[in-house]
Amino acid sequence: MDLILWRHAEAEDGIPDMTRQLTAKGAKQADRMAAFLRTRLPQDTRTLVSPAKRAQQTAQALTKNFTTEPAIAPGASPQAVLKAADWLKGEGCVLIVGHQPALGEVAALLMTGKPEYWSIKKGAVWWLSRREREGDSETTLRLIIAPDLL
Repeated sequence: MDLILWRHAEAEDGIPDMTRQLTAKGAKQADRMAAFLRTRLPQDTRTLVSPAKRAQQTAQALTKNFTTEPAIAPGASPQAVLKAADWLKGEGCVLIVGHQPALGEVAALLMTGKPEYWSIKKGAVWWLSRREREGDSETTLRLIIAPDLL
């Protein structure tokens, strides 16, 4: 299974948190990353997006065909994100468009076994893969890229 963690692009400050929108810079970040992903994502990729406006806008740069997943809203635990993705039993590819600190904690948990605070830059993508090998589950980090590198 492939799990792609995409942190929402740069957003306005303010409250209420759930209605914060992308800045002009954030919209450009989302467009650049969407163009990068569009040529690389498997066709059957499931896209799960936080209900927060900034995450919805980030995902819409890539596709209109996504599922809004309340379990990955701001404040989600890394376990909730992995459950939504069906990480342990899932197959194929799942793209999560979400928030810090949960996405960084997911990356840390999958790579080290501990949900430590790892920072994922706004608009950046972390692509991880899981496979079974000789009865053991193995997670590999395939890609990290930030929108300013595109």
